[in-house]
Amino acid sequence: MGTHADLTVGRLASLAGVTVRTLHHYDEIGLVTPSARTASGYRVYAAADVDRLRQVLTYRRLGFGLREIAQLVGDPGADAVAHLRRQRGLLMAQRDQADAMVAAIDKELEARTMGMQLTPEEQLEVFGTDKVGGEWADEARERWGDTEEWRQSQSRTAAYTKDDWARMKAKTDETTLAFVSARRAGAPADGPAAMDAAERHRQHISRYFYDCGYEMHACMARLYVTDPRFTATYDEVEPGLARYVHDAIMANAARAGA
Repeated sequence: MGTHADLTVGRLASLAGVTVRTLHHYDEIGLVTPSARTASGYRVYAAADVDRLRQVLTYRRLGFGLREIAQLVGDPGADAVAHLRRQRGLLMAQRDQADAMVAAIDKELEARTMGMQLTPEEQLEVFGTDKVGGEWADEARERWGDTEEWRQSQSRTAAYTKDDWARMKAKTDETTLAFVSARRAGAPADGPAAMDAAERHRQHISRYFYDCGYEMHACMARLYVTDPRFTATYDEVEPGLARYVHDAIMANAARAGA
């Protein structure tokens, strides 16, 4: 949104991405009042009005109510720079909160998709979270619920104890470390070391969850690079690891003639 003077209400609404009705309302409550009107009575907004509207809309998007915004933009001790600094601080705080939420979701992703039968206390002890069930488990059920693999996984995991889950988690970490070690050693994703790590990963899934053939393994690998949530599960360990794991799994499938 620019700061051009003498903007009509229609032009300003278009530039700001709001409706004319919104601008009329802001005028009626004294939040953003046009500096002038034409001889015909049409609202005309000057550069200062546009700046004020920008501040209002930014605070609105940050979640403030109109009364709070009126107090903020009406603060005689706050100039444009002060508002920008305040808004930046608020946005940074929101970003940090969002980053923390994303990190928590990424950490839970693999556990959530497995339909774990653990108490919140046991989940916290084994996986560092007490939010294993819920949205991700529901999504996994919707995506794979009619497959034999899903039925196998549900049947096996339903009988797992806390110790079983702890052993599975330790083995999962080992398979991930095998990929990390191969990558850090400079081994190509289609080389023996990486493909062997991929085979261990496939066998790990087959042992603890369902019979994972090479075709199914390849389908899973595609999620690691097409679904940002799955990508983050590996890239949180080491940036770029998800792509490396994907390529290694695909190469291992090809090596097996799948």
